[in-house]
Amino acid sequence: MKMKELTKAEEQIMQILWQLKEGIVKDMLELIPEPKPAYNTVSTVVRVLEGKGFIDHKAYGNSHVYFPIISEDAYKKFTVDKLMTNYFDNSYKSLVSFIADEQKLGLKELDELTELINNLKKQKK
Repeated sequence: MKMKELTKAEEQIMQILWQLKEGIVKDMLELIPEPKPAYNTVSTVVRVLEGKGFIDHKAYGNSHVYFPIISEDAYKKFTVDKLMTNYFDNSYKSLVSFIADEQKLGLKELDELTELINNLKKQKK
């Protein structure tokens, strides 16, 4: 099944489930900041996520305990790949340049990026 992009509400619930590892709707609702949506709203988002193949559940009587089946890292990769394709022509140089310019990175941050790149180069050898 092809991974789909999440809405803001779906992503918020996934962030919570990745943190919890598993939980019932009430657990998720407790971690949502104010103003909290209605229980039924969260329940609906959870069912949509299940339909999209992001989560599954175990049934215990009338209760459903939900858990992620798509990892946070897999979704991060999907999101970055989509960002790279749609906005940066698959150029990491363009992405890093955009971030450096847009975030107005200072010399310290640029030095840290350079150090990170140098460490990654060493690991590749």
